Amino acid sequence: MSFFPRGMSAANRAVTAAESQPREVPPAPELAPPLPRPPPPRNRVAEEAPRMLNLTPTREELWTRAEALAWRLSAELGMPVRLSVTDNRSTMVSFRRGSSALQLRLHHMFLDAPEPVVRAVADYAGRGHRGAGGVLDEYIRGQQPRIRQVRRETDADLNPRGRCFDLKALYDAVNDTHFQGLIQARIGWGRMPPRRRRKSIRLGVYDHQTREIRIHPALDRPEVPAFFVEFIVFHEMLHQLFPSNARGGRRVHHPRAFRERERTYPHYAAALRWERENLGVLLRG
Repeated sequence: MSFFPRGMSAANRAVTAAESQPREVPPAPELAPPLPRPPPPRNRVAEEAPRMLNLTPTREELWTRAEALAWRLSAELGMPVRLSVTDNRSTMVSFRRGSSALQLRLHHMFLDAPEPVVRAVADYAGRGHRGAGGVLDEYIRGQQPRIRQVRRETDADLNPRGRCFDLKALYDAVNDTHFQGLIQARIGWGRMPPRRRRKSIRLGVYDHQTREIRIHPALDRPEVPAFFVEFIVFHEMLHQLFPSNARGGRRVHHPRAFRERERTYPHYAAALRWERENLGVLLRG
């Protein structure tokens, strides 16, 4: 669901001639004396608070709230904001800054965010202020029940078999060699994104809630060496042992213990060198 702020015009309301004429007010009727109030029924509190209904918002309501949020962010940043609302389980905020607009993807929890959190979104995504990440982390932690816990039937199934590499075979070998078989996760190739010019690429992702690893399909090519694909699998498996944490007002996705363990991979230096020398090829997908 994508939203872009649209201009709004105020509507003038006309008053009819009949409404402009004075009305006769009938005399007030005589009121009978009030009857005594009956006693409250048993097993019931005399002044019971009304129950709040937990109703799922309609698509129109979500559209209205998202449009309002896009307007707030546009006013804060002084530039157009193209907002997409997601139901992701792992990535709550992602963005791409352009010269004329900010392309922003937010989890639907942010549709109800208070003003300080909205300003933090503007600072983090629009202005590049890393310190605002702490405010977002705190808000996301308080909204955990709103994050979908299970996979939907429409989610792409994990398929480990590619044209060149079998990720399940690589995963099993890495698990036995480096983790004594203790890592418990499913693995498969991700979807091929639309072809466009990219400045960065995420070669793998680990979902803590579902324990799923997805590897970018750009690696399923004959010119990519097996040791590099294995290194990316090893890297994502490490996330199960070393989850991200908050430190100094920002989220640390690769804590020191993670980095130290990552360097124990036998082909660590060669993998980093290959990635650096072939990044342009991977970005072209």
